Formats: sequence, structure tokens, C-alpha cells
Amino acid sequence: MKKEEFLDEDDRIQDKLKQKPWNEIRTNDSWAIFKIMSEFVNGYESMARIGPCVSIFGSARTKPDTKYYLLAERIAYKISKAGYGVITGGGPGIMEAGNKGAHNGGGTSVGLNIELPFEQHYNPYIDKDKNLNFDYFFVRKVMFVKYSQGFVVMPGGFGTLDEFFEAVTLIQTKKIGKFPIILVGTSFWSGLLEWVKTVMIDGEGNANTDDLNLIKLVDTEDEVVEALDNFYKKYNLSPNF
Repeated sequence: MKKEEFLDEDDRIQDKLKQKPWNEIRTNDSWAIFKIMSEFVNGYESMARIGPCVSIFGSARTKPDTKYYLLAERIAYKISKAGYGVITGGGPGIMEAGNKGAHNGGGTSVGLNIELPFEQHYNPYIDKDKNLNFDYFFVRKVMFVKYSQGFVVMPGGFGTLDEFFEAVTLIQTKKIGKFPIILVGTSFWSGLLEWVKTVMIDGEGNANTDDLNLIKLVDTEDEVVEALDNFYKKYNLSPNF
């Protein structure tokens, strides 16, 4: 894309996102309630028919045939062979790799898609009857949390961090039950975890050391499946609970 075309596209997006008059905001907010309700109802009814799944998060910008794309594909394949379905955000990059691995493994492949200005389009590896579309991020995140028996978090950007910290926060505050949160990629995640320990916890006392026990850091697909299995054995649970 040429610079001029990029600027034109950016201007169109900014125009679309411009702040609306207060009266229009109030009116739109009232009617939006019905759209939000319909997304929740459709999401609940669709996801309730799907068996135990693990959510895989990561960057939409990860290219095929790169290290983390191929690793995410292998992880999803292994997860599907272990009896779990796979849920992703439905788009390209790591999400595509997750759905592709589940598809190739003969497992359930779910996509929770959302329209974004720059990058989102659903990938071809989602089961035809399991491709859900959302307008609201917060509704979509509820579906990820409510219907997942584990989170596998690959390297990603701000959206991936948002989903990761949301899961940790909900478990930490006991708003949801415990489930395994597995970070994949020591070289990518170790700096963040070190900052959490030395600055957030030891330096400022803004969290507890035990909170880090909610997180498992691994590097291979076998370690991911092992972490899932060990979690449910430790707490004497079945992923079908």
C-alpha cells in the first residue's frame, strides 16, 4: 500500500471513529442494549453445544511458516488429539494456526470472530457451524472465558495481553473458577513475568507472589498438553466439568 493510500484509509477510519454528539450517543447506547443481548444469547446457545475446549491466543500478524505459527499449529493438533476442542479469535496469524491444527487433528475448531479496521478476517479452518461473529469485544471475551477449560497464550500484541491479564484477574479475584493459563515462548514472556515479580510484586506490593502460580511458562507442544493434564489431575477435576 502506498503512503498516500494508507493516509486516505487512516482518514476514513478516523472519520468513522469521531466522537458523536451526546444526545446521539445516549440514543445509540439505549438501542445497543438489544444488539448486545442478541450477541450474548446467540453466543451462549452456540457455545453450549460445543464440548470442552482450550482457547489459543496470539498475534494476528504472525506469518505462516514462522516459528510461532508452526508451534501454535502443533499445539492445537496435540490438544485436539488429547480430546479438547480449540477456540481462537477466528482470524489470521496464530488464530489461523490454532484452527488449522485442530482441523488437521480431527478436533473441534471454533472461531469467535470480530470485525477490526486493519486485520481481521476469518480463516478457512473453522468448522462451518462454529464460526461466530461479534461486534463487541467484551461479549466475545465472555465467550472465551465461560466456555474454555484452559488458555494457551502465544506471543502477541495488546489484544493478546488484554486477554491474558483478563483471565488472570478473573481467577485471582475468584469471579471464575481456576483453569490453566499457559504462556508459550520463554524468550517472549520471561521479561514480562520478571517485571511482574520484581516491580509489581516485590517492588510495589501490588500483587501476591502466589498469583504467579496461576501461570505456567512452556516452550513445546508436549509441555502444553502436560500442563493441561497435570492441572486437572492436581485439582481432581475433569475438563468436562
